[in-house]
Amino acid sequence: MAHNLSLRSPAPLIAARPRLPLSGKIRVPGDKSISHRALMLGALAVGRTEISGLLEGEDVLATAAAVNALGAHASPVSDGRWAVNGVGIGGLIEPEDLLDLGNSGTSARLLLGILATHPITAFVTGDASLRRRPMGRIVEPLSRIGARFVTREGARLPLAISGAADPVPISYHLPVPSAQIKSAILLAGLNTPGTTTVIEPQPTRDHTERMLRHFGATVTTEPVEGGGKRITLEGYPELAAAPIAVPGDPSSAAFPLIAALIIPGSEVTIEGVGVNALRTGLIECLREMGADIALLNERDEGGEPVADLRARAGTLKGADIPGERAPRMIDEYPILAVAAACARGRTVMRGLAERGSLIATQLDHRIAMAFLVLGLAARLPVRIDDAAPIATSFPGFLSLMNGLGGTISEEA
Repeated sequence: MAHNLSLRSPAPLIAARPRLPLSGKIRVPGDKSISHRALMLGALAVGRTEISGLLEGEDVLATAAAVNALGAHASPVSDGRWAVNGVGIGGLIEPEDLLDLGNSGTSARLLLGILATHPITAFVTGDASLRRRPMGRIVEPLSRIGARFVTREGARLPLAISGAADPVPISYHLPVPSAQIKSAILLAGLNTPGTTTVIEPQPTRDHTERMLRHFGATVTTEPVEGGGKRITLEGYPELAAAPIAVPGDPSSAAFPLIAALIIPGSEVTIEGVGVNALRTGLIECLREMGADIALLNERDEGGEPVADLRARAGTLKGADIPGERAPRMIDEYPILAVAAACARGRTVMRGLAERGSLIATQLDHRIAMAFLVLGLAARLPVRIDDAAPIATSFPGFLSLMNGLGGTISEEA
């Protein structure tokens, strides 16, 4: 199979055990969470924000198209480098057409937060997978701020949002840990007077707070009883354009990382990966299972901790994964399940309350990649029905894995 196989149309794939170990040094695409936020905050800042390492997957490109439709200007300027000419807080304009966010739940929820305090009306939709996902947990707090919604049954997309002309600051206790809901409320708070506060029961990824500070907003964080956090944002900050270096996505790094751990004799180094403590739950789990993972060349880039990850194959053992770790690894459970399938003994994964041969991917890129990795270690090949969703978050996944020595191909 050619390594540049396009994943933009449905294509069944098969992964078989390679004859030789995986080896090499690679870089994975930029962090998707940080890429989304860089485009959105760049759009709300005054001036030109330059972004390096932006993930150019379909999810992030949907965010770029949305901010352009709202009056900002985001465009590529060179390989992996983008520029965003922002319009300032409150400067977004009403879009002339639907905002189609494809498969990206992050785009939908964070953008609804921004729109909630702009006095404009927008219509938001997504692909079949995103339209099945309920939005009630984000509609409820944003309605308290003053936004108005018209949604389908179950608060699902497509929906209409009319932002508040006179938004009201709120103090909101998250019913469940969710970085997306937290971020949406904080982004709504940018164009709201006074202070907006979010209280989370467990710490979740803090990319929004870090990047808001990077652009000049005042965000304070303090612990609360029970291990959670209170995050407070001062409204109407003057966000100034600031350069952003996007680190490698730890969720994307998880796939070659675990492939290296479960294919005997393998050693793979993944360079420049984000190792924010609120994103490293998977590494903790794998180390508890006996994985040989080293963090090399640790450093700080643009307010985010970064390191090179070296993974060496070995024998994994089962582990009991605590539920409180879920917010720090919620996207990595499918690939962790692959590691558990290859480990000796029983693995219990707790904290999955939010989750709902030939593998039906159901438009989920994580399922598609996880089972292709499993096929590299299984005795018999594993087939998936549709590789198209992979392009939403990890363009180049096949070429990267096959470049290390993997054997993933179109089925003959």
